[in-house]
Amino acid sequence: MAPRSMKPEDLEWVLKLNTTFEVELSPLDAPSLAALVDRTAYAFSVDPEAAFLLAMDQDADYDSPNFLWHRTRFDRFVYVDRIAVSSDHRRKGIAQALYAGLFDAARADGHTRIVCEVNSDPPNPQSDAFHEALGFRPVGEEHLPERGKTVRYLACDL
Repeated sequence: MAPRSMKPEDLEWVLKLNTTFEVELSPLDAPSLAALVDRTAYAFSVDPEAAFLLAMDQDADYDSPNFLWHRTRFDRFVYVDRIAVSSDHRRKGIAQALYAGLFDAARADGHTRIVCEVNSDPPNPQSDAFHEALGFRPVGEEHLPERGKTVRYLACDL
């Protein structure tokens, strides 16, 4: 189950997986997902319907408050917008493989920093521990009242 570039036929199951974890990821509908994938610099998936990761670089045309927070602080970065692993495929190293693929691709493109956010309210301790183990460190926090959550911003130098 190695990560590969996302294909158009993946979008249907990616949307279902995103819906399963929309509290952590934020909701999407089919047109929004397709538009989001079009903005990404990196879109990886793992078959069969196991996991996906979407990330974009600092030049993306994207209005997410989390992405924009990073853009105001860093000149060059890759932003992980969302990653999800189906419940049936957890604890098999898939998320780590997705990040390893992203790190390799980002390095090859000359990037030196990966950024993301993790919910701090509601808390997501599994994601906190996972990102810490990969070398991410906190770089800020923001309350997002329109989304009803608080996020902690993380960065990892490559």
